[in-house]
Amino acid sequence: MESEQTISVMQIIGILRKHIKAIFGTTIVVTIAAIFLTFFVMTPKYSATTQILVNRKLSDDMQSAQFQQVQADVQMISTYKDIITSPTVLRDVNKQVSGYPGYPGSMSALKDSLSISNSQNSQVFSVTAKSTDAGTAAAIANSTAKVFKKKVVKIMSVNNVSIVSEAATNTKPVSPRKTLNILIGLVLGVILGIALAFIRELTDRTVTTESFLTDDLGLTSLGTVTEIDQKDIEKTVEHKKLQTKLNENNSARNHRRV
Repeated sequence: MESEQTISVMQIIGILRKHIKAIFGTTIVVTIAAIFLTFFVMTPKYSATTQILVNRKLSDDMQSAQFQQVQADVQMISTYKDIITSPTVLRDVNKQVSGYPGYPGSMSALKDSLSISNSQNSQVFSVTAKSTDAGTAAAIANSTAKVFKKKVVKIMSVNNVSIVSEAATNTKPVSPRKTLNILIGLVLGVILGIALAFIRELTDRTVTTESFLTDDLGLTSLGTVTEIDQKDIEKTVEHKKLQTKLNENNSARNHRRV
């Protein structure tokens, strides 16, 4: 069992060595393609985040229920996440940012550009907007937070939302992630090169060893024909021509002496 495994591993190593140039070539081509796509095709995207606090203020005689109210506010965040991405809120936001550069293009695309997150048991949640323009990303995030703050009062009949921090313009793109894309291209190139090497080897029907004929196919070997390099053939022909001339010259000399 061990010998079979060793032979299998050696065969794999042999195939990789045999096609090492093709593997390197494929890796280089795919990596260059990844670099080209990352730097010249993919459009950079920017993000901006605003933070919203959910906290209902209680009167002095209800301070004992403060803990229960905090828990209720935390649970309300799940509902607020649905409201903030609803048409009721996004319709107004869409009107405000539709003329901005890098505008997503539609209300559906505007919804896809937004992401909402919060830490566990935290009363603060974040609204992050992405756009191909850094200023527009900040404008979308801030507009969404402000419209939501106004709408939630009418929808929920509560006034427990306040904006903790407004989104600022961040000129550092969040995508594409250049280093990651290049590494992915490099890994994919290696994998593709290895896959092509094995496919090429498995589809190759050329007989390369005598043992394949005798051991695998059970045929009788009658002999082998060695491959001769063309240069060796030319040298042999030239050598024979030269030898023939020398023999002819020697014969002529011997004839004269006689």
